[in-house]
Amino acid sequence: MNETERYRLAEVYLDAGDPLEALRMLEPLADELAAHAGGQLLLGRAYYHSAQLAKAQDALERAVEMAPTDAYARVVLGRTLQRRSRHQEAEVHFRVAAALDPRPEFSELAS
Repeated sequence: MNETERYRLAEVYLDAGDPLEALRMLEPLADELAAHAGGQLLLGRAYYHSAQLAKAQDALERAVEMAPTDAYARVVLGRTLQRRSRHQEAEVHFRVAAALDPRPEFSELAS
């Protein structure tokens, strides 16, 4: 299976609620994903949904660093920080996400 197939299959597993299987697809690609915001976001989501919050935070911080205007990446990072009891840091990302994207669910998180 090539890298693109592994990446797409990981998305399918994650969307189906199987983050551990998604990680099994993604972790061998970690070096390749390190240079791509979307790859870091997918990896961060998989770690988040498997409750590996420190790893999720690392991947999501890299995603936000590479794509600072990605509102969704900021929301997932904010939720990760919330689950790690880092509420003030989470609020910053929620506010930025709400400013970047007018979706009501983002605005609700910022209030």
